[in-house]
Amino acid sequence: MIGQLLQSALFIGIAGMIGMLLYWQVDVIHRGGPVMIPIVMCSVFSMTLIIERLAFFLRLQMGMDLERFFEALRPLVDGRKWKDVAALCEATGGPVARVVTAGVAARDGAPQEIDDAMEEAAHAELPAVEQHLRLLSTLAQVSTLLGLLGTVTGLVRAFQIIQTKTTTGNPVNPGDLAGGVWEALITTVAGLIVAIPTIVAYNYLASRVAEVQFHMEKAAALIAGWRRHEVKGER
Repeated sequence: MIGQLLQSALFIGIAGMIGMLLYWQVDVIHRGGPVMIPIVMCSVFSMTLIIERLAFFLRLQMGMDLERFFEALRPLVDGRKWKDVAALCEATGGPVARVVTAGVAARDGAPQEIDDAMEEAAHAELPAVEQHLRLLSTLAQVSTLLGLLGTVTGLVRAFQIIQTKTTTGNPVNPGDLAGGVWEALITTVAGLIVAIPTIVAYNYLASRVAEVQFHMEKAAALIAGWRRHEVKGER
């Protein structure tokens, strides 16, 4: 737990340093005002999490061809070849295969016990599959709100300039308002640039999670269905 907190703190510190560096070195970002720093941090977080999740699902896909897995699994289950089933699951790996392994390990129990074993295995696998998805959704929302905040602060700055100029009797020219307008527009654009791909990635990753859940349920139904048919045959 402490190690995870230290890693998170280190990651936040690195993202903050990147945000500060870009703020002072990139003119367009600097013109967006201080709100651009947390927007850049959100972009770093989002990009890192998206890459990590895509790599996770790529490894998962490379490790198991689910259609072939089910094609090989069905005849083995029908033939009660449990050692071969265990070998197939071990060779395949992944959450679906581990759910099957849990069901096969409890095959001598009642149908409900097999269901419970596979449900427990599925619940143990889901956190790793769903990891960081809520954070991605939060980052998309926060990026949009930060862009809106920057827009508001930019407009406030523009109106402050207008008020200062008018109270001192000086004429207001477009150049005086340029800074506030820049800040208002750049932060909105930056927030959307971060939020849009993050939302797209979130929806794609959520569909992959749903796909894994579907195959876990399919595998559980296969094992549980075999046991129920056998219990009826014994009767």
